Amino acid sequence: MQPNILVINPGSTSDDIGYYRGEKAVFEVTVRYSITDLEPYEGKNVTEQIPLRRKLILDYLIDHNVPLEEIHAVIGRGGFIRSVEGGVYAVNDQMVHDLQSGRYGGIHPCNLGGILAREIAQYAHCPSFIANPVVIDEMQPLARYSGMPENPRLSIFHALNQKRVARLISEKTERKYEEINCIVCHGGGGISVGAHKRGKVIDVSNGYEGDGPMTPQRSGSVPGAYLADMCYSGKYTRQDIHLKMRGKGGLVAYTGTSDVKDLEEFISTGKKRPGSLINCSPQQAKEAVDAMIYQVSKEIGAQAVVLEGDVDFIALTGGLMFSKYIPLEIARQVDWIAPIYVFPGSEEKDALRDAARRALQDPSIIKHYS
Repeated sequence: MQPNILVINPGSTSDDIGYYRGEKAVFEVTVRYSITDLEPYEGKNVTEQIPLRRKLILDYLIDHNVPLEEIHAVIGRGGFIRSVEGGVYAVNDQMVHDLQSGRYGGIHPCNLGGILAREIAQYAHCPSFIANPVVIDEMQPLARYSGMPENPRLSIFHALNQKRVARLISEKTERKYEEINCIVCHGGGGISVGAHKRGKVIDVSNGYEGDGPMTPQRSGSVPGAYLADMCYSGKYTRQDIHLKMRGKGGLVAYTGTSDVKDLEEFISTGKKRPGSLINCSPQQAKEAVDAMIYQVSKEIGAQAVVLEGDVDFIALTGGLMFSKYIPLEIARQVDWIAPIYVFPGSEEKDALRDAARRALQDPSIIKHYS
């Protein structure tokens, strides 16, 4: 018998939740919170929103006639905890404490996943898990060197979706994820490119902290000396610099927007949508998008070197891959390395569901956080 699993994937203004009774999806929904809903929490720690989000999830279970006692497991998206190896982790007191305190990487909406999973699982008297959180660290020793001992390279990336897609493609080619080498690029507001070797991500660009290629919202790697000059110029606050690196960097800085669909429409027609934030010409917009693609392709090439040319496939995933132009152009530049597979969007909810199912079927794979 297949288990009944509740999946919780929190975002900054929404929750992506699903409940599965065996193989059947009872409901899959993305609940978006209005400005009015979130106004009482403005300026507060995001964990203050736990009661609001918990009630909404419980209400959905009631509305769909799901008794709590039938749930076999609750799994949430993993947040910023201590760096760990990939896998499925039972949510425990130490993990909840670290998610609530933000001691590792600060408070991010994804931190709510493990907390909500634990609270609802306590009502249901069932186990709670997270799987492949963003802070998975499987990097080989040489990958940690940055040139500054005080500032080593860190592993923060779209681990959940990267590993899910790599596993799916491995299965399609009738191999196990633990037996192949591949490169996975997740492209969204942030971009991470990982070298997967026999089930471990031995090197990866840190798409959260400004490493690797520029993205729709992030600067990626930038010349260090001039960045230091900017920091001490007196023109910018610490917050200004952080926003230039994450939030107002990349395509936003060059074109005024991170909306790639809007940019592609503008490039092809020369016309802006009503309310568009684009502040450049179509030619400038195209060059900025092409520069991002160029940097992504270059990072894929670098990860091919990490794998010493032994690459079974390259996977392109994330929201950017819904574009008709971006994956084709990346493929044109790197398909000489290995076959290309494109998985637009995110497999995060399915990845979480599959992780919980595997943990229930084989408890020996469950890891314990400390």
